[in-house]
Amino acid sequence: MAESDREQTATRLLRSSAEHAYDPQVEIDWDAPLVEGRWFTPQHRSTLYGTDLWDTLSEEQRITLTRHEVVSIASLGVWFETILMQLLIREYYRQDPTAAHAQYALTEIADECRHSVMFGRMIDKLDCPVYKVGGFDDALGRWIAATATGPRMYAAILIAEEILDALQREASTDETVQPLVRMVSRIHVIEEARHVRYAREELARQVRAAGTRRLAFDRLVIARAAYLTGRRIVSPAVYRSVGIDPAAGRRAALANPNHRETMRWAGERVVAYLRDLDLIGGPGLALWRRSLLL
Repeated sequence: MAESDREQTATRLLRSSAEHAYDPQVEIDWDAPLVEGRWFTPQHRSTLYGTDLWDTLSEEQRITLTRHEVVSIASLGVWFETILMQLLIREYYRQDPTAAHAQYALTEIADECRHSVMFGRMIDKLDCPVYKVGGFDDALGRWIAATATGPRMYAAILIAEEILDALQREASTDETVQPLVRMVSRIHVIEEARHVRYAREELARQVRAAGTRRLAFDRLVIARAAYLTGRRIVSPAVYRSVGIDPAAGRRAALANPNHRETMRWAGERVVAYLRDLDLIGGPGLALWRRSLLL
């Protein structure tokens, strides 16, 4: 993409941000009570839906499980957004502050700050623990935040953003889902649409500029990001909330055809785009196959 096209895209996104920005602190009624009997994710998106373990749960336990699952997804969202903000601020540091592209990077950081606060308030409102990633993934995240540039940076962003977008887009229109979760999802979906456009166009530009050796390494890092997102979007610890051993719950979820189909469905757009850019393949293909996204 020519530099002028890059600036034109950023200018359009800046205009859209000014016209369609939301402040979750005032847009969401945080004091409103939860609605009894409503799900926290569409029930067919629960990781255990359709399994023998699901059949052993009461309706109340099933709703409780979706409560913890949506909090796990939000916890992972905060983790990813914290990494993304560090990546964007490092990119901005090297750019011309008068350029629209640089200014949009700052605008996206501001969006992500509000989103992380919104997710944090939702987790607190739902009275669930913050489900953190494990030690290895935490170290990987810190390494990516400190070093990632080019294709691996923007591809990792897209994988997380587009999978979360698919899940939230559906939840935002499902009237069986809690109004609080629907509103959080709606705000995030509207604003993430701009972020996805920015990341997609920047990724394509970075791929064209990268050399063969660079792309070979980036494919491996991208595959690890896909593996983390697909396998860890819901923490095994959520199953304790309904009296299920985390290891047993994880085994059931990973083997569950419904959950596997959910992850393929949520990842289909970003997987197709990364394939078009030849970013799926090589030694990392094994990680992609285990990610549940293929």
